[in-house]
Amino acid sequence: MEAVIYICHGSRLEEAKQESFALIDKVKKNISARIQETCFLELQEPDLAETVRKVVDQGATKVVIMPILLLTAGHAKKDIPDLIAKEKYRFPEVEFVYGRAIEVEPKMVDILVDRIKACTDNLEEIDILLVGRGSSDVSAVKDTERIVSMLRSHFPQNQIDKCFLAASQPKFEPFLLEKVKQSKSVLVLPYLLFTGLLDKGIKEYIESLDLKKGQKVLLADYLGHHPNVVEVLVERVAEAREGADGYATMAERSS
Repeated sequence: MEAVIYICHGSRLEEAKQESFALIDKVKKNISARIQETCFLELQEPDLAETVRKVVDQGATKVVIMPILLLTAGHAKKDIPDLIAKEKYRFPEVEFVYGRAIEVEPKMVDILVDRIKACTDNLEEIDILLVGRGSSDVSAVKDTERIVSMLRSHFPQNQIDKCFLAASQPKFEPFLLEKVKQSKSVLVLPYLLFTGLLDKGIKEYIESLDLKKGQKVLLADYLGHHPNVVEVLVERVAEAREGADGYATMAERSS
């Protein structure tokens, strides 16, 4: 029997946990597997070990583990594979298959376009600032730049930059502050799946800025409510169930 486990990052905010469950519930409706469960990498329960035990107790002999992550970085390349290795040792009779993150995906760029248009119907003289979580993984930073490049094709008349909340340069706060000091109006575009402390921090920082008369700093919604997210995750699950190598890491399959 096959089971699918969706592993989300996790947040200290209960609201973010509920958003995770709500999103995965929408995905589950499009997946035929009889056993489907949601767990978290950190900060929230249940964890992967508890969830694997749960599905095995229900009779699962094949477990597809899907990372609910935007990009392939440290969590996807090392942290989750390390956890899966422990489960393979605990349950040698079970086949484990590891899916891949969302990665660079045109449908996700379409969400960004929708988020921008929902903020304003007048983008004249407004810079767009894509804000990522950030990673020490160089490939994740390069993927963010690829997303920015795809976004530029939709808005060729606007200045579009990337910045990060942690672990990568340039950092969000000083980058946005410099634009504000230059009297620019900015649309801030979070590349985040769910609400959480990072999303709340973006809002609070924008509210603290001292803007000049006529200057605007707009904040777009994050990604998770958009139907394209469900569509892409359903595709990732189907891909993993149909052909992924149970012993390969996601990073190797995605290279």
